[in-house]
Amino acid sequence: MRALTVEPGVAGSDRLREVAEPHRDEGSVLVAALALGICGTDREIVSGSYGEAPPGQPHLVLGHESLGRVLVAPDGGDLSPGDQVVGIVRRPDPVPCANCAVGEWDMCRNGRYTEHGIKGLHGFARDRYRLRPEGLVRVDPGLGDLGVLLEPTSVVAKAWEHVERIGERAVWDPRTVLITGAGPVGLLAALLGAQRGLDVHVLDRVADGPKPALVDALGATYHTTHVEEFELDADVVIECTGAPAVVAAVLAGTARNAVVCLAGVSSPGRRVAVDLGALNREWVLENDVVFGSVNANRRHYEAGAAALATADRAWLSRLLTRKVPIESYAEALERREDDIKTVVSF
Repeated sequence: MRALTVEPGVAGSDRLREVAEPHRDEGSVLVAALALGICGTDREIVSGSYGEAPPGQPHLVLGHESLGRVLVAPDGGDLSPGDQVVGIVRRPDPVPCANCAVGEWDMCRNGRYTEHGIKGLHGFARDRYRLRPEGLVRVDPGLGDLGVLLEPTSVVAKAWEHVERIGERAVWDPRTVLITGAGPVGLLAALLGAQRGLDVHVLDRVADGPKPALVDALGATYHTTHVEEFELDADVVIECTGAPAVVAAVLAGTARNAVVCLAGVSSPGRRVAVDLGALNREWVLENDVVFGSVNANRRHYEAGAAALATADRAWLSRLLTRKVPIESYAEALERREDDIKTVVSF
């Protein structure tokens, strides 16, 4: 069968190659790949920036944003042949740590977790793969290919869950949310904010293309104002760009008792001048909270699946701006100006 593989740490080593069928030891559920979402993580692994093959193997099968169809499942379980499913990316560490032991592997304490298509586990960019039942989440079959959006939706479902948990430290009546960045994660964060009935504002530097209309269709407000000139006393900020200048600006522009979630991963080596004393004074005197969030556990996947099931499907379909067959995967790895989410189909 076909699989998209890389040699981790070797730039340009990506190949569509023939590999063996998945071994039964990988799990009792056999899944046929339907679609695979491409994101910046995949491009960075292909560039050789990081990635880790399973122990003793020279290649890593790429792909962590999955959508598949169950071919074989054990009798008496929650999954049946024909179900559309998404694979959970992160798996608990082998010790396990206190968090991994209770299913909170997204909060792993010792860093020994594994991740499909990223760290120590083959990914989903192959015709067929096997997983244990607990590593799969069923999605509404009516979503069709839109189910491939579940993995990024799970990430923002976690972010929103933690925002709300932190907010409950006092009287919590948020009204305004600022999302910085209108990529897939930012737009999905805006969707979940709109589903909560909040006044959603999305800030992005792109003035043309599909993004402004997508935000408008949510009943939200799209802004292209330079981040340092943007003024909005937001109760909630979900920062999805990872751009240091944007991070610094949003930290200084929140309402009292605000909660700021940093969901974008920054590249090291970029320096921005920040008056840390002024920021500290504001955070302390206004009871602000700033926290980081990455990955998701099963609870977040299930929350994401529920959010997608109730979302407008015409709106979701506009997020999938390019679909390419697996044979043309190299085209999917290219960045194009109007891309939001590129999907590889099997």
